[in-house]
Amino acid sequence: MSGASLSSAGLDARRRRALFRAWRRGLRETDLVLGRFAEANLAAMGEAELSEFERLLDAPDPQILAWIVGEPAPGAFDAPLIARLRAAPRQAAIEEAGGQ
Repeated sequence: MSGASLSSAGLDARRRRALFRAWRRGLRETDLVLGRFAEANLAAMGEAELSEFERLLDAPDPQILAWIVGEPAPGAFDAPLIARLRAAPRQAAIEEAGGQ
């Protein structure tokens, strides 16, 4: 079970592929962070941000998790997308707690 709630039916092929890759990483922790983030944001991503997200999906899971929890991301990965990913788990927890 992936936990996916976003239907890929309304997405173009590129976004469907990114959604699939976000939910099937190998490490469950990365699946949860990237999969939920993709569900919440993929449909609205512009081309540049989608390219950035696809580049991130090519990185190894342990590195992605380290960057999300606060380790500095190197060069090409040190972008606004990482800041949004760092905030995503906190935002999800706030929403689950009733939006406070």
